[in-house]
Amino acid sequence: MTRIDALPFAFDLDPNSVGLVVIDMQRDFVEPGGFGESLGNDVRPLQEIVPTVARLIAGFRAHGRPVLHTRECHAPDLSDCPPAKRLRGDPALRIGDAGPMGRILIAGEPGAEIVPDLAPLPGEVVIDKPGKGAFCRTDFEAILGELGLRHLVFAGVTTEVCVQTTMREANDRGFECLLAVDATASYFPAFKQAAIDMMTAQGAIVGWAASTAQILEALDD
Repeated sequence: MTRIDALPFAFDLDPNSVGLVVIDMQRDFVEPGGFGESLGNDVRPLQEIVPTVARLIAGFRAHGRPVLHTRECHAPDLSDCPPAKRLRGDPALRIGDAGPMGRILIAGEPGAEIVPDLAPLPGEVVIDKPGKGAFCRTDFEAILGELGLRHLVFAGVTTEVCVQTTMREANDRGFECLLAVDATASYFPAFKQAAIDMMTAQGAIVGWAASTAQILEALDD
């Protein structure tokens, strides 16, 4: 074990059972013209974390630890996208509509792909998920078990939606969860901070939070 001076108290990281989960760093969320921007959001806060996420990924790869990526996307016929999800608000583009990077959040379309700077390497796990959480209608839990992972470090977007949902689901399944605070982002900075506060409250009720530098230093140790 190696100890990280995390919030709300020290996190004992097991370097032999830790993996990195990078949530939904997709063009549709991060780049101009994608689904995130169609909802009226400023995508710049998400773009700003890309170099930090890249450093975190590189650190895990350098230590031979698993890196798992998720993509929120749907079947071309939208059979896995219920109206309760698709028909919300009045966005410029809805899931499945034709956008600048192909059909919005549809598996196989350019916009659903992970941004090039964070592209998965051959052999790395990529989970396509129809929901906000990575455990929803996927084999994510089985894959974590096959890899022998019990400690999970989380990065990606958005902090308060897909990242938090997946962390909560992982915690319910007995995984120890640590959020890389500078490798996650929201379109709303206040929402990011609120999500971190909620997850680390009450004695790390969902998990812990630390910086990318702290996490990489722990791996080096």
